[in-house]
Amino acid sequence: MGAAFARSFNQNQPVDIVAGLEGYAELLHDPSILVTGLPFSVTLILILLVHELGHYLTCRHYNIDASPPFFLPFPAPIGTFGAFIRIRAPIYSRRKLFDVAAAGPIAGFVVLVPALFAGVIWSKVIPGAAESGELVFGVPLIVRLFEQLVFPGVSSSDIYLHPVARAAWVGVLATALNLLPIGQLDGGHIIYSFLGERTRFLSRALVVLLIPIGLLYS
Repeated sequence: MGAAFARSFNQNQPVDIVAGLEGYAELLHDPSILVTGLPFSVTLILILLVHELGHYLTCRHYNIDASPPFFLPFPAPIGTFGAFIRIRAPIYSRRKLFDVAAAGPIAGFVVLVPALFAGVIWSKVIPGAAESGELVFGVPLIVRLFEQLVFPGVSSSDIYLHPVARAAWVGVLATALNLLPIGQLDGGHIIYSFLGERTRFLSRALVVLLIPIGLLYS
């Protein structure tokens, strides 16, 4: 998928998901195309890895039994289903639960910010580029902030993001999803460290609330 993003960017063409999936077949004939996908893939893997290492190293600090990070490869539009660690022991302290849960998003965010800024610098202006093609990326506030710093006065719809910026965008999405105060997400653990069992009701209420939000702001 990284190679597909790179090819589309170099050719000033919209992101083509079908072409990206066909790239898996192309690997059989020309494995070297993977090299072109490294800027996207290495950036994304690094963000995911540091996020999980934030959890893992905090567990080690508190002597909580946890596995090293596992990655979930999958032929999805972003090339992965993310990563996770397995915590093998219960966490009885709310302080420790908060620290373990918060360490991942903080660590991952620290890495993705410079990657995003560099990626936006390497991006280019092509009228309508961001709103064409099969895959249209939204514009989180931090992405818009960096776009205005690098391309003042240019509309987000006219900025074609470099693959590195695309990878950082995925990192922003993963961080935001993880911080939803629901269930076993990092945000769910964080809110549980404050509210305890009352989190069950809050999580269910927020899931219901997400439905109209998704319909109105999809």
